[in-house]
Amino acid sequence: MQNLKKAQLVLEDGTIFEGTSFGYEQSVSGEVVFYTAMTGYPESLTDPSYKGQILVPTYPMIGNYGVPVDTKQDDLPAFFESDKIHCTALIISDYSFEYSHWNSQKSLGQWLKDQKVPGLFGIDTRALTKKLREHGAMLGKIVFAGQDVDFYDPNKENIVAQVSTSEVKEYGNGKYEVVLVDCGVKYNIIRCLLKRGVKVKRVPWDYDFTSEECDGIFLSNGPGDPAQCEKTIENIRKVLDKNVPIMGICLGNQLMARAAGAETYKLKYGHRSHNQPVVEPGKNRCYITSQNHGFAIDDKTLPVDWEPLFVNVNDGTNEGIRHKNKPFFSAQFHPEASSGPVDTEYLFDEFIKNIEVSKNR
Repeated sequence: MQNLKKAQLVLEDGTIFEGTSFGYEQSVSGEVVFYTAMTGYPESLTDPSYKGQILVPTYPMIGNYGVPVDTKQDDLPAFFESDKIHCTALIISDYSFEYSHWNSQKSLGQWLKDQKVPGLFGIDTRALTKKLREHGAMLGKIVFAGQDVDFYDPNKENIVAQVSTSEVKEYGNGKYEVVLVDCGVKYNIIRCLLKRGVKVKRVPWDYDFTSEECDGIFLSNGPGDPAQCEKTIENIRKVLDKNVPIMGICLGNQLMARAAGAETYKLKYGHRSHNQPVVEPGKNRCYITSQNHGFAIDDKTLPVDWEPLFVNVNDGTNEGIRHKNKPFFSAQFHPEASSGPVDTEYLFDEFIKNIEVSKNR
């Protein structure tokens, strides 16, 4: 403890929080956001949707179960959502220097240092979260002595291009072939498809998949403003004229909406948690979902052939859309939910059913 450096979290309005470093010691900047999950920091930190963001877990103690071993399954890391940490930095209240779990290989602090990601503890995350709830997501920076940096807004550039695969990759050998448009895909999406007998062809965000011979198209999650992904939206717009089944998740939901002609907008502080309730319009059943996004679809701008598929119970925002006649649908939340609830994983089965119906016509 005596050798740990002090650093500051500085918000764009001038608010300063003093903390102690337990990660990589380098000044960085990004968008400060909070998330409310109690567990799952290895999955959250490796979620590409957090690219450019300074992450603030609201649960007070973090690090008590360390970091999982880096084993492979289906040519993917078995316990992570990508190959590296994507968030810019981690801000927590109480760091557990002692960790214990049957599957742990190192401490959270050591992992952050290995990946060159700063982390601060000893910050009043309750006060910080309250400020973000009142003001909305804010730009911020972690500053070490003598290393000041400028504020950086990741939503003003195409950060999808930074997290997408740069080459075509294939997984599995199932009877159905699905083109997965990688805008920052969580690996559990690939796992859920492989589990259902799908051969996955993972392509870059700007890849022209419009002439691909495939049984279905999957639009992945990803970070930032969907309006920045013009090439992806253009390609989606072209395939909407066909009847190839399409499913989207998170950013994929927003991209499909924009391709259909709808608008998206930035939420005040986004939905980032494991416990967001959603319902299907006209039905009484409520699903508990895992989410991570800062933008949403404006339902009022949906074309007449489209309709909302899910609605957020807390604030009434859109949580998914579907075409009234064609096999196209998407969810704003994460049905694959790693980590988080699995109430809605059945949506992958619905996607496969759409493929089967399409193949048997």
